[in-house]
Amino acid sequence: MVHTFCVDGRYLALDVDSGTVHLLDEMSYEVISRWEKETPEQIVGELSSRFDEEELKEVIEEVKVLIAGGTLFSYDASLHTVPSEEEMKPGVIKAMCLLVAHDCNLRCRYCFASTGTFHGQRLLMPLDIGKRALEFLIERSGSRKFLEVDFFGGEPMLNFGVVKQLVAYGRELEKKTGKTFRFTITTNAYDLKDEDIEFFNREMSNVVLSVDGRKEVHDFMRPTAQGGGSWDRAMANAKKVAAARNQQNYYVRGTFTNRSLDFSKDVLALADQGFEQISVEPVVLAPSSPYALLKEQLPGILEQYDILYKEYVKRRADGRWFSFFHFCVDLAGGPCIKKRLKGCGAGVEYVAVTADGEIFPCHQFVGRKGYCMGSVLDGTLDESIREKFAHAHVLNKEKCANCWARLYCTGGCAANALHATGDIHGTYEYGCKVFRKRMECALMMQVAQRLDPELAKNAVRFESDCDGCGEGNDGACEK
Repeated sequence: MVHTFCVDGRYLALDVDSGTVHLLDEMSYEVISRWEKETPEQIVGELSSRFDEEELKEVIEEVKVLIAGGTLFSYDASLHTVPSEEEMKPGVIKAMCLLVAHDCNLRCRYCFASTGTFHGQRLLMPLDIGKRALEFLIERSGSRKFLEVDFFGGEPMLNFGVVKQLVAYGRELEKKTGKTFRFTITTNAYDLKDEDIEFFNREMSNVVLSVDGRKEVHDFMRPTAQGGGSWDRAMANAKKVAAARNQQNYYVRGTFTNRSLDFSKDVLALADQGFEQISVEPVVLAPSSPYALLKEQLPGILEQYDILYKEYVKRRADGRWFSFFHFCVDLAGGPCIKKRLKGCGAGVEYVAVTADGEIFPCHQFVGRKGYCMGSVLDGTLDESIREKFAHAHVLNKEKCANCWARLYCTGGCAANALHATGDIHGTYEYGCKVFRKRMECALMMQVAQRLDPELAKNAVRFESDCDGCGEGNDGACEK
């Protein structure tokens, strides 16, 4: 399969199976776009009114050479073969989201967790349940050395005393077991103190800061519990975090709704505030919500990514550097097919633990009927739910079969699929269209960096995506 597309006036072709990206002129673009549907003779006949016939024949011969070389219209059977039941059997758990606070100091209008309560009571995780959760993760991690723990909510800073004690307990467990915890915290930054930031720098591998962009957008969508704006305090504290971490190992994460359809301005506003690691995501809400993204708004949303891409390239070239999460893709390395099929790992390698110790596939499933997997208190874990999630991969999704982006999205978010279709095996088509547009921009960015030395100087450097499963390269990648 080959996907041809145009970004910022440049023509490209992605050979899906090999991952090769070709920069094309218009004639080559037209030829390749027709290759699988028309014969070479038909292509020449159709395009000869626009292009020189001999040059068309030369392009056709060049295409044949690329096909023979395996970089165009290639086929890798391993990328299309559904793994066996045994191969997809859930293994270790390597990551955990700890919902240390079912409460929040903000009242975000689009909150999937119902202002932090997850449609239940407001409560904080007791220390003993948090400790038991870390023990549970170790017990289920097998031989894996590195374990990921994200302190989440609600707003985890409402229970920061317990967070600090859990980190200390985790360090004790490391010494006893030989494991290594990589802690992350997700916070709205509203109540951060200098000593909190110092703790982040000592103990947190990553910090996620929830900021929606422009002051007017943020204050409307993320008011305080008292109804006032939160941007001023959140922004001041978020800047402190970014500076204290030398603009690394953090990112600001915003959300856009139908009240901020010009969200490219929010991304650029965050960059103008000095943030270098930025992500802004589309909200996922029922169409009845006053803030939902609607079908008729999709063309404008896709156009926003084109607008953002042009400014993104301009800024990176002239030294106003920032990284937009969704315009980054690793063409040289990237995850192996086994990891691509696992996706985010929700319900299989990754679980969320509530304040009272219940286990769910991820934080977005908390409170959903039929998705409680067990409890860390008694160590129970419903393997049938794990198996259900393990088999909800991209090769088992009919609508994904002919999608050129399937190996990059790995089937999409299970929670979004459930929300949109009522089934984790479904596809959230609205999100698919947005993802494909972002991926086109990301691929074009990789090409642009190879064409422009100034862009190449500031290119994002990718670390290995290997998660140490030990299943590839004859076990050579095991950590």
